[in-house]
Amino acid sequence: MSETQCIFCKIVDGQIPSTRVFEDEVCIAFNDLSPQAPTHVLLIPREHVDSLDKVERGHKDVLGHLLLTAADIARDKGFAEDGYRVVINTNSDGGQTVFHLHVHLLAGRPFVFPPG
Repeated sequence: MSETQCIFCKIVDGQIPSTRVFEDEVCIAFNDLSPQAPTHVLLIPREHVDSLDKVERGHKDVLGHLLLTAADIARDKGFAEDGYRVVINTNSDGGQTVFHLHVHLLAGRPFVFPPG
């Protein structure tokens, strides 16, 4: 899929509306339309990268920024102390359905390990 057809690129460009909870020059965070937990936020880089499998060393600042932003959101929304899960699904067998790198921030219920 090309960047012009990517649903997350369309969210970045404002072509598709989203309930944004955070944005800056590197990433956007918004509520997932199909939440898997009481709190389910997606964090996406503004730059299109298909998956974690496609990142390069030059993306390390973006990756770090996504994780630090997830922690900031957890603290700001008040669920950091209770706990939360951060997930990056990678490629089809890893459960990735939208091929634009994204981080799931899930909270508001207990999680088990290993996941399904």
